[in-house]
Amino acid sequence: MEFQNNMEFEIKHGFLPNMYNSDRLKVLEVSDSSVVIQMNNALNRSVFPVDNFEYWVKRGLLVNVNERKRTS
Repeated sequence: MEFQNNMEFEIKHGFLPNMYNSDRLKVLEVSDSSVVIQMNNALNRSVFPVDNFEYWVKRGLLVNVNERKRTS
């Protein structure tokens, strides 16, 4: 999956980095090596290596909101 700024993901139970008990997160910035996100219940940002963020998406613990709407 190619990540882009402003993508939104629904957070499923089991996403371990969810310290703020958020139900969504938004991608703020993407580079070749990292993804900067902000969870909806947090004021601060988090940074993930791209491959780590991809891991959570592939496991189904982060679901792209736009893709979910297309399949519904």
